[in-house]
Amino acid sequence: MTDLGREKAIGTVRFDICHEAGSEGSPRQARQPVARSKCKGRSDNTGLGATEKERPMQTQPKASHFIGGEYVEDTNGTPIEVIYPATGETIATVHAATPAVIEKAITVARTAQVEWARMSGTERGRILRRAADIMRERNHELSVLETYDTGKPYQETSVADATSGADALEYFGGIAASLTGEHIQLGDDWVYYPPRAAWPVRGDWRVELSDANRLLEGRAALACGNAIIFKPSETTPLCALKVAEILVEAGLPAGLYNVVQGMGEVGASLVSDPRVDKVSLTGSVPTGRRVYAAAAEGIKHVTMELGGKSPLIVFEDADIENAVSGAILGNFYSSGQVCSNGTRVFVHRDIKEAFLNRLAERLGRAVIGDPLDPATSFGPMVSKRQLDIALGYIEKGRAEGARVVFGGAAIDRDGFYMQPTVFADVTDDMTIAREEIFGPVMSVLDFDDEDDVMARANDTEFGLAAGVFTRDLTRAHRVAARFEAGTCYINTYNDAPVEAPFGGMKNSGVGRENSKAAIEHYSQLKSVYVRMGDLEAPF
Repeated sequence: MTDLGREKAIGTVRFDICHEAGSEGSPRQARQPVARSKCKGRSDNTGLGATEKERPMQTQPKASHFIGGEYVEDTNGTPIEVIYPATGETIATVHAATPAVIEKAITVARTAQVEWARMSGTERGRILRRAADIMRERNHELSVLETYDTGKPYQETSVADATSGADALEYFGGIAASLTGEHIQLGDDWVYYPPRAAWPVRGDWRVELSDANRLLEGRAALACGNAIIFKPSETTPLCALKVAEILVEAGLPAGLYNVVQGMGEVGASLVSDPRVDKVSLTGSVPTGRRVYAAAAEGIKHVTMELGGKSPLIVFEDADIENAVSGAILGNFYSSGQVCSNGTRVFVHRDIKEAFLNRLAERLGRAVIGDPLDPATSFGPMVSKRQLDIALGYIEKGRAEGARVVFGGAAIDRDGFYMQPTVFADVTDDMTIAREEIFGPVMSVLDFDDEDDVMARANDTEFGLAAGVFTRDLTRAHRVAARFEAGTCYINTYNDAPVEAPFGGMKNSGVGRENSKAAIEHYSQLKSVYVRMGDLEAPF
C-alpha cells in the first residue's frame, strides 16, 4: 500500500528543476542527516560566526513533498540522495513522487485555485507581501540552507537569493490589486484577465531561492490567481519545501503552492496531465524541446528559460577595471552556473593583454573554500556530474588550441571544486565558444572591427543575454540594438531586477519573467459582450 503519511506544515515553499541523474541508492530512513561546516572562521556581521558554523543544521526535511498545506511522504518513490557539494556528503534523502502523490497534488491544486481566483487582488497581494516579510526575517536560515543545497557561498546566498525571492513576492504582491480589466466604449462590453488555473513549474538548481527563474514567475502566477505544482531539481530539492512553509504561514490557502520531488518522469507526468493548464520550465534546450512537444499535445501555454552562450564585447575605449568586473560577474558568480553568463568575451585586440593581465590578477584574489565561511567568494560546482562536464570542456579547449590564462583544473579537496578558468586565443569554431558549458570557464576572443564582432556575437543558436563595455554611449546603444538577445547590458552584467522583463530570443526560451510582462503568461484574455435590449436577427 502507498503510505501517504502527512505532517502539518508550519509555513514555507519554493520551486526549481533541471534534469540531472539522481542517486539510485536505498533510502536511509533511520538516519536523520545533518550538515556540518568544517570551517571555524571569524565572526562577522553576517551572523554566521564560529559558534554557528560548529552547530549542525537539520537538513533532512520533514517529508519529501508539500501538498495541500502539509508535508507528504510516500517511501514507495525512488530515493534521491541530496549531496552537499562542498564535501560530497549525503545530507538528506527524499523520494520521487509516485502516481498517488502526483494525483493528490493536481487534485488539491485545482480545488484550491477556484477559491483563490475568487479572492480580490488586494487580498492575494496582502498574503504575498506578508510572505516577503517572513523571508526577509529568515534570510539567514534560508541562506544557510541554500548554501547546503547548492554549494553557493553564503557570501552570495545571503545577499542575492532569499532577498531576491522576497523582492519578487513584494513586487507581485503589490501589483496584484492593479490587475484589472477594461471597459471598451461599445455599450456595456468589457474585457478582463482570468487566471490560467493550475500549472506545474519545473525548476532549476541554479537559483534555488531567488528568481529561481521560477520563484519570480511563481509569484506572478499566484498574483494572477493561479495554483502551482513545483518540481524542484532532483539535485537541489530542499529550499523549495521551506518556501512552501513560509507561504502557508503567511496565509496562502492550502493547496495553492505544492512541491513534488522527482526526476524527468515526474515532470513528464505533470506536463502531460490534461488537468494542467500551463507549463513553466528552466532547463536545457533538448529538455525544452521535449517539454514543448509534450505540452503541444494538450495545446498548453508554455514559458521556458533555456540555455545561453552570451557575448560580452569590450571595446578599446572601455574602462578596463569595470570591464574586468563585468566579466567576473558574467562568468564566475555562482561558480559560473548562471544561464545568462557572458562566456564569450570579445576583447578589442588593442587592450587584450591588459585585460587578461588584470583579469588574472583579480581571479587570483578569489577565496575558494568552505561556502559557509563568509570570506569565501567562490564555491564548488553543484554536483560531481556538472564538475566533470566543465572539466571535459577544458580538455576540449586545450585540444583545439586555446591558451589557458588562468585555472584549468580541478582542486584537490573534498567536494566538487574547480579553478575559475580563462581561455585566450579562442576562435569562433572551437567547442568552448559554441556550446553552453555551465561552469566557470570563460572564452576570450580577439576582434578589431565593430561590424565584424557584431556578426560573430550574433552567430549562435542562443539569444538570452549580451553585454557591451565602452565609454561611447552612442556606440553602446547602437550595439545593444543590434544584439540578437532578450536582455542586454551596457557597462554592467547580469543585473536582473524584478521590475524589468527577463527572457531570451532564438533557442534561449519562450516568454518573459519578471515585471508586468510576466502577467500575460499567467492570465488569459476574456471578452464579454452585453446586450439588455431587443436583439435583431435576420429571421
